[in-house]
Order: sequence, then C-alpha cells, then structure tokens
Amino acid sequence: MLRAFVNGRILGDEHIEAGRAVLVEDGIIVDVVAADDARVASARQHDLAGQLLLPGFIDTQVNGGGGVLFNDAPEPGSVRRIAAAHARYGTTGLLPTLISDDLDTMRRAVAAVDAAIIAGVPGILGIHLEGPFLSPERRGVHDPAKIRAIDAQGVDVAGSLQHGKTLLTLAPERTTVQVIAELNARGVIVAAGHTTANHEQMRAALAAGVRGFTHLFNAMTPLQSREPGVVGAALDDAASWCGLIVDGHHVHPATLRVAIRAKALGQMMLVTDAMPPVGSDDPTFRLGGELVTCRDGICLTPGGVLAGSCLDMASAVRNTVSMLDLPLAEAARMASTYPATFLGLAATHGRIAAGCRADLVVVDDGIHVRETWIGGERVFDSSTKP
Repeated sequence: MLRAFVNGRILGDEHIEAGRAVLVEDGIIVDVVAADDARVASARQHDLAGQLLLPGFIDTQVNGGGGVLFNDAPEPGSVRRIAAAHARYGTTGLLPTLISDDLDTMRRAVAAVDAAIIAGVPGILGIHLEGPFLSPERRGVHDPAKIRAIDAQGVDVAGSLQHGKTLLTLAPERTTVQVIAELNARGVIVAAGHTTANHEQMRAALAAGVRGFTHLFNAMTPLQSREPGVVGAALDDAASWCGLIVDGHHVHPATLRVAIRAKALGQMMLVTDAMPPVGSDDPTFRLGGELVTCRDGICLTPGGVLAGSCLDMASAVRNTVSMLDLPLAEAARMASTYPATFLGLAATHGRIAAGCRADLVVVDDGIHVRETWIGGERVFDSSTKP
C-alpha cells in the first residue's frame, strides 16, 4: 500500500522544505511531491504534525549499545539488540564494530553479521573491524595482546563477509601498499586509524586505496608545522572521508570547526564510537577486564583513558549544530548522506529521494527523535516508549 508522509518539513537534496510529501511503497521512496499531488490523497497518510523528516542516520562505528559490547557477544542476537538500541536515536543503518581481537573472534563476528543480514535484522549494513592491525603506540584502549601485523590469514578474515559492507581500520605503517590494494580488491573499505604513520606513509597508503580516517585526530599523528602527519594528509586529501566524534570530549569544537572548513564538502561524517551504555540504564561495562564508567557523557577507564563514547547519533547531530555552528541540513547530511556515500550506498541510502530506501527519522525542533522508520516500517515511536 502506498504511504504518504505529510504535514512535515522534509530535508531534500538541497534544503529543508515544507509543503511536500514523501510517497513510500514496499519500503522504497517512490517520489517526493507537492502536498496537493493526487497520489497523496489516495495514499495511507502519516501525519508528521509539522515536525522534521530527515534521512535516517548511518553510523559506521558502533562498538555496542543496549548494554551489549559486540566483542563480548559476537552473535546475531547481540547485533539485533545493538541495532534496536540505536534505532531509538534515529540510526537506521550501522556497522557493528569489533575492537581488536583474535582471528577466531573476528570470524565469529563476521558470521554473526552475515547471519543478521540474512535474517533481515533492521539497520545492519555490514561490519567494522577496528583492528587488530594497529600501532601499539597509538592503541588507545585496545588490548595490546590482541594487536598484530596483518598477514594472509588476516586478509582472508577481513574479506570474508558475504553480505553487506566491510570497513577495516588499520595502521598503514604496519602493512604494505600491496596488502591495502588486495583488501580493496576483495571489497574491503580500508580506513586509517590508531596509527603512527608519517605524512609520506599516509600519502602512499591513500594512493594504494585507503578511503577514510577513523575518528579523526584521535589516536593518530597530528598536524604540525614541518610534519603534517596523518591529520594533515586527511585534511589535504579531497577524495577521502573522515569520521568525527562530536561529543565535546574527544576533540575540541574549535579544532573540529577548523577541520571541517579545511576538508572538501561532503567528506566529513559523524560517528559515535558508541559503547554499551547507549540505550541502556547501566552506565558501566567491562573492557579488557577494566570497569569503564560513562559519566557526564564520557566513557573513562579507572586510569582516565577515553574508552569509546556514550554518544548517540541524534546527540551528534545536535552537537554539530550547537557546538560547530553548522546548519541542521548539513549536520543531518553528515549523519546520513555522507556516510552512505563513503560506504558505496549513495544510490539507495542516506537521502530522501525517489529510489532510495525509506529509512527515515522524525525529529522535533530540538532534534530529539520522535519516530524511526527502516525500510518503510516504523521501528521506534517515542509516544509508545515505556
């Protein structure tokens, strides 16, 4: 049955418009039309009550949610629980993210995501393997015992997902341009992160096929006057994408404002780096045997090390507007259109346009999520929240 989303303000490809309706059938956006189009009158109408309709948010870095850490339970049920927790905050597509672990756990995680996609778990787009092919010196909270150099086995595991997208974060200086090219050939999207690479090494890795940068500024060599480092390479390269954690803690807002102005338009995307407390009443979780606590929006180990975040995508969009002084339309694109393009899904995801999946989020003027729709089905409604 044709459904029409009416009486709202809709983010199209150019700007937010009133007086338009979104027509959806079989989970796909059929058209975006004037409110008085004849098809609207004959459709089943969904009244947006004047609220904002945005493309559903896409998060490429989700370590956990709903009280679940993906590393602790790499199985389809955990994937479903994490996705459901983040749907409350407008996330309609995500990559469950496995922090550095052994190859057997990586295989289990890949199998779990494959099974979840086959089962039709709403919102699962693939997997993010953050490590273990990282720099020990820039490991952050990653377990040093799990970090290793990538070899043929590692390439095989990274390229083994049968359904959806695979994103692999590695340290370019710990591998070769040939391995990066091989990963690309297997369909793996390669990002640089947790790296001590210098500018020259990073430029070579970009030429070999590195496509993005995981949580820009964090756990990588900084931009300096005579050594641009990884950050300098990231901002200077027009074709790559950068993930930004806009929580006011990982990176100073002024630094992010400068970076966004330096980078080509459309190449900055919001990520959460979310941990189990997102969508859960429990502010604590265990990581590598340590009790991590989320307090005042920060996840910290007992030693004061940042351990992911308590950020959700709706908050990331709000923060981008309030902290970075960007228009809502651009902040929303950073949470939807740009990550979809990064993942190679621009034709089907991240926009409210004919031919795209009906992955939609309804927010009020404070950018608080009221409804989340995935594939034309409502998966969250704040009015029925317990």
